[in-house]
Amino acid sequence: MKGRVLVVAGSDSGGGAGIQADIKTLTALGAYAATAVTALTVQDTRGVRDVLPVPPAFVAAQMRAVLDDIGADAMKTGMLADAATIDAVCDALDAHGGRPALVLDPVMVAKGGQALLAPAALATLKRRLLPHAAVLTPNVPEAEVLSGSTIADEAGLWRAAEALLTLGVPAVLLKGGHLPGESVVDLLATESGTAIFRAPRIVSRHTHGTGCTLASAIAAGLAQGMTLRPSVERARAYVRAAIAAAPGYGAGHGPLNHAVTCDAGRLAAA
Repeated sequence: MKGRVLVVAGSDSGGGAGIQADIKTLTALGAYAATAVTALTVQDTRGVRDVLPVPPAFVAAQMRAVLDDIGADAMKTGMLADAATIDAVCDALDAHGGRPALVLDPVMVAKGGQALLAPAALATLKRRLLPHAAVLTPNVPEAEVLSGSTIADEAGLWRAAEALLTLGVPAVLLKGGHLPGESVVDLLATESGTAIFRAPRIVSRHTHGTGCTLASAIAAGLAQGMTLRPSVERARAYVRAAIAAAPGYGAGHGPLNHAVTCDAGRLAAA
């Protein structure tokens, strides 16, 4: 086990996304997972039915307990729910001496359509949390909200990625899976250039938790000493393998197979 990752995110009672997906992913890739839970959700593969937020001070206390004792080589944030929670997370980061590489997954809407970030919290996320991020990992709807632009095609992905870089983050992995087409295009935009990843679309309804899984897989790589691009390449290979091997559970958007492999070296070479 190599690489300590502190995940700050919500819990998914269905086990396919959120903290549960994060822990499974980090374990499969050989990293150590610690957590600060921001919310409890009542959800399954068909959607989110209820959300119980954790008090922001308690979220920050969880973070401090982990950082002061176990420590963290990288962090990943997911569902943060509201401005008060974002402020508490940022206060805890500011108070901590080290700056673990932060993978920021801007979770805004669940797969079934349930809002997971209060609209009023968007400005706080941009102002306070984005400057902490090593990489931002939005999907198309999230990137549209953050950039204020419409993304209808690959050209729109490029424009949005450039716009997101102006928000104060050094890197953006813009995921194009929501766009139509037989191929899925992701862009990794950094201050030194943009890399494009293109792969055949895997047709499956079992895609619940793909964003959480990808972000945690990237965090695992960073925590293990990999640079950003190899971390992204391994993470994408892991997510694609997990989708292809999905167990088929549930009547809606089913979970991935996070146990698809623990051979991180083989995934990195895939």
